[in-house]
Amino acid sequence: MNSKITPARGKIIGALMNKIPITKEGFDKLKKDLEMLKNISIPENIRDIEVARSHGDLSENAEYTAAKERQSYLHGKLQELENNLASCNIIPLTGVKTDKVVFGCFVVIADTDGGDEIKYQLVGPLESDINQNKISVTSPIGRALIGKKIDAEITVKTPGGTRNFQIIDISVE
Repeated sequence: MNSKITPARGKIIGALMNKIPITKEGFDKLKKDLEMLKNISIPENIRDIEVARSHGDLSENAEYTAAKERQSYLHGKLQELENNLASCNIIPLTGVKTDKVVFGCFVVIADTDGGDEIKYQLVGPLESDINQNKISVTSPIGRALIGKKIDAEITVKTPGGTRNFQIIDISVE
């Protein structure tokens, strides 16, 4: 096998490296958000603009100004979602082994100083949501966890200071 990196192979490798990892669930949510924007939010906004336009003088029409500002926001959001979907790399979670922390797995960690335990799922940056205990693999804690095994201790520099954790459990659910 020829392992030489030709310009064409270099472009392919570069494109793959720029892909953002995401779970199938996260990808489906982004698609749903895009469809809702296209099929509900933007058409509603178009109707709002038409109604505001029918009120007459546009120069002093606050409804019209607000609807146009919302239109700009919605079209920016549309472009952002389309770009995000185009740059995603869906990582299948089937067959994931739980002998070490990998993308998509659930990890229970304990604060070695306070003893508090918390369960996180490691996901891509587009689907991270601390309120749902989904943290990005690119976050400080996510980077520290990747590749570690149960009972491993990690030290993480956070905005609140350095924290120490121990991995209690790794699972796929």
